[in-house]
Amino acid sequence: MQITLKDGSVKEYAEAMSVIDIAKDLSEGLARMACAGEINGKAVDLRTVVSEDCRLNILTFQDEAGKAAYRHTASHVLAEAVKRLYPEAKCAIGPFIETGFYYDFDMPSLDRAALDAIEAEMKKIIKEGRELTRFTLPREDAIKFMEEKQEPYKVELIRDLPEDAEISFYDQGDFVDLCAGPHLMSTKALKAVKLISSSGAYWRGSEKNKMLTRVYGTAFTKNADLDAYLAHLEDIKKRDHNKLGREMELFTTVDVIGQGLPLLMPKGAKMIQTMQRWIEDLEDNEWGYVRTKTPLMAKSDLYKISGHWDHYKDGMFVMGEEEKDKEVFALRPMTCPFQYYVYKASQKSYRDLPLRYGETSTLFRNEDSGEMHGLTRVRQFTISEGHLIVRPDQMVEEFKNCLALAKHCLTTLGVEEDVTYHLSKWDPADREKYIGEPEVWEQTEQHIRDILNELDIPFTEEVGEAAFYGPKVDINAKNVYGKEDTMITIQWDALLAEQFDMYYVDQNGDKVRPYIIHRTSMGCYERTLAWLIEKYAGRFPTWLCPEQVRVLPISEKYNDYAGKVLAELRKNGILATLDERAEKIGYKIRETRKNRVPYMLVVGQKEEEEGVVSVRSRFLGDEGQKPLHEFISAICEEIRTKEIRKVEVTE
Repeated sequence: MQITLKDGSVKEYAEAMSVIDIAKDLSEGLARMACAGEINGKAVDLRTVVSEDCRLNILTFQDEAGKAAYRHTASHVLAEAVKRLYPEAKCAIGPFIETGFYYDFDMPSLDRAALDAIEAEMKKIIKEGRELTRFTLPREDAIKFMEEKQEPYKVELIRDLPEDAEISFYDQGDFVDLCAGPHLMSTKALKAVKLISSSGAYWRGSEKNKMLTRVYGTAFTKNADLDAYLAHLEDIKKRDHNKLGREMELFTTVDVIGQGLPLLMPKGAKMIQTMQRWIEDLEDNEWGYVRTKTPLMAKSDLYKISGHWDHYKDGMFVMGEEEKDKEVFALRPMTCPFQYYVYKASQKSYRDLPLRYGETSTLFRNEDSGEMHGLTRVRQFTISEGHLIVRPDQMVEEFKNCLALAKHCLTTLGVEEDVTYHLSKWDPADREKYIGEPEVWEQTEQHIRDILNELDIPFTEEVGEAAFYGPKVDINAKNVYGKEDTMITIQWDALLAEQFDMYYVDQNGDKVRPYIIHRTSMGCYERTLAWLIEKYAGRFPTWLCPEQVRVLPISEKYNDYAGKVLAELRKNGILATLDERAEKIGYKIRETRKNRVPYMLVVGQKEEEEGVVSVRSRFLGDEGQKPLHEFISAICEEIRTKEIRKVEVTE
């Protein structure tokens, strides 16, 4: 048989061989590092026998699929350790994830001491060097096998598998788990394993199901890599917006107000005000938008026309019941149908298009309680929403402009390199979820695909992620924990104009349906603030800071001069404060650094006599004395240009 390797070379073997034996033939070093194999693009165990011509890749920890096999094996070791220490625990699922692995158990919650004990037991299992062997069972035998082991979650998983599915298990001695694999050949191959944390997780992600205990862990091939990752986790904890944002007094939450309803404190409100004014001026003055302001709620009749009532009602806050109330209202989860009626208020000609409506929209979505997190997943939020009503011949160019505006916003915020682009498509197998005919979906998806390719924007395609009325580009970013959220969305809509009887009069006097682009320029303000907190660890670019300068008099004798400096700063639109406390100047400087203020101006006798200020910054440290007007000119230019200065001096 002929085996085509990753580099294109071909090896010939006279008889069938396992993947691991082929790896040994290629290189003993490669065999030692091997985690799994890949035959014709499918990941397999190293023990898998190759008996015919194929393409073969030996996967190590450096390959994503190899890393997955390595960490998935660690999750099985975790499950065995838990069953040893807690025999009554029931196993649910234990997949690998980008940062490591987790396993869900039906058992009481675990504290750090319990995790340490489980981790110690895992190390015993690893040291024992148990071989992992794969076997399969017919469906009924598999169900009976797991019923005898009293593992109800595994039984449920088996019952949900397709009728023709191969049902496989992995045996590692004292523990057997339902699993498709692949896995390492032995537990002894695991080197550096650490349990990170424990939390609650609903079975199958639904709050209607039982809350399980989820244990997170990670695994590496070297202790040095594990140590580096743990150090990274410590940095993550410092950057977590849910922690840091509260410490910086940007936002808070209160139980009696409600989950997913954050309170923006003065500093956080100032940051969002700064972003909102920037976006509104940018859209209106440079990109041709006109502003609307529409109601926060509407009758159910509106949402029935748009289709949201049928496709999205469970995600809405509804007031009243159709069976007994004359009128039923709902808080709006989106602004599009409202702006459609702004459009319909007067007849439009082809000369009036494109019409670009922008609105700073407060929206409401009834998110599951288990999804709530800080500012990234909330029930009330505000977005830079817009809808473009365009002629079909204008659609491609306007869609490109929406992408350009989004990229401009990302670049200005300093986060463009942190995002990924996704073409979110419909799922033809789930027709109930969508409106419109297949050919419309195929055409619009191809238009977006062509645009992204023309603009040389790398993207992935995601089936089933489209809105019910059209495909979209989702611009996503990950938080510090690796969870991906959508930051900006641009949707192609060739369908809703029909539902709302929207039209324009063309040059022949005929009524024609327009196309619609639903888009955000920066997305959700709350989620963007969370993103920026984590991106900059609270050390925001000066133009975004809620406090840009703090004036520090050396003693009370210089408070009057400090007050004059403060007044001059504020007269020039600089967000400045004055620390008049009777504290030593060293303490004031440390407090200012701790509060992540970009600039501090120290003033004393010499500064007052010469009409100057001593400048200290986050960027260069002690910048020396400068005339006040010179400092004001420089910082105003930095704010005007929205410059992102590299932080060179750490706190």
